Amino acid sequence: MISKKKLTPEQAVSGIKSGDRIYIHSAAATPQSLVKALVGRASELRGVEIFHLHTEGDASYTNPEYSESFHLNAMFLGPNVRQAVDDGRADFIPCFLSEVPIMFRRGRIPLDAVLIQVSPPDKHGYCSLGISIEATLAAIEVSRLVIAQINPQMPRTHGDGQVHISKLDAYCFCDEPIQEYGGHQLTEIEMQIGQHVASIIEDGATLQMGIGAIPDATLNYLGNHKDLGVHTEMFSDGILPLVEKGVITGKHKVKHPGFIVTGFLLGSRELYNFVDDNPMVRVKDIEYVNDSSVIKQNPKVTSINSAIEIDITGQVCADSIGTRIYSGVGGQMDFIRGASLSEGGKPIIALPSRTKKGVSKIVPFLKQGAGVVTTRAHVHYVATEYGVADLYGQTLRERARRLIEISHPGDREDLDRAAYARFKHKL
Repeated sequence: MISKKKLTPEQAVSGIKSGDRIYIHSAAATPQSLVKALVGRASELRGVEIFHLHTEGDASYTNPEYSESFHLNAMFLGPNVRQAVDDGRADFIPCFLSEVPIMFRRGRIPLDAVLIQVSPPDKHGYCSLGISIEATLAAIEVSRLVIAQINPQMPRTHGDGQVHISKLDAYCFCDEPIQEYGGHQLTEIEMQIGQHVASIIEDGATLQMGIGAIPDATLNYLGNHKDLGVHTEMFSDGILPLVEKGVITGKHKVKHPGFIVTGFLLGSRELYNFVDDNPMVRVKDIEYVNDSSVIKQNPKVTSINSAIEIDITGQVCADSIGTRIYSGVGGQMDFIRGASLSEGGKPIIALPSRTKKGVSKIVPFLKQGAGVVTTRAHVHYVATEYGVADLYGQTLRERARRLIEISHPGDREDLDRAAYARFKHKL
């Protein structure tokens, strides 16, 4: 019976019909061969709705020539779909990352099929969702069709991502490299920000950090810390040196002491080799990982997130540039809230004082149409290359003063004038 399910990618997606609603396994686990095969059926499909978070690799289903066949409803944007949303060929669903599985499980977003990428089955018939569970497990639970790309290069991970091969309605075997994220050379500004952020991280803290320059820069300065833990929606290669040095032990965590907990990961082949069959790493459903009631139980939760811009009262825009959607809400609020409720927790927004074009990221007012991802009531710490501002419990005027102090020196006079016009008082 099972042997009859061994198909080509084209045969595997043949059960998808016009009008179906499909979820695609996200991040580096995106099943490239299945996606390509689905796009190959464009001429015979109409009105297929696609849902996913950030994906790596090809997203040609958003090309203009396929607009009658496929329509994307993205819950988080990567570079591969940003232009399609800009041009109106795709839509964006604002949502907390923790609530995406809830929307599937409660039928708010019904699904007909899910395209996934898994490891080969073990001797008991269990495949692994590998490096990315996020909302995929929930999609598998509710979908009529579970279509899998079985890839021997997918790491087997411990946690929630075990799927028995009998649950797969169709599958194909594709031996191809998992998408990698190589990072980049850190700039002096990024290193300065990382140093400031690291200076307020305490021994025994539980870390949440995303991917990118500032989290990597921060991790570079934690080599002398002790007994750090990790409970994060995702992580990349930056934690590896700290694990090797014994800095990350998870000794003081209340939830999963001694374990690294994440919802997905994205990095190099070295990272994927590290998590392969590693009992220290637990990859779990994002509804659980990003639940603030779970997060807050760990001690000194230190959440490191970034922003596109922040106004002088502390309102954080992290998903858009004006009306243009750039990324998404993601898990920022899940962890900002969880960290703020944690005993000794520190939610941190870290960003350069200026864009690469020299425009201030600390502004009098957010751009027209910009989304407030994190409200000023939720913001505690803001870090730039010029220091750290503690906004918690401060008045609007005091917040403005502290944020101006960590803005670029060339922008402070203009920000002072704007603050005076707003508050009718010198700071």
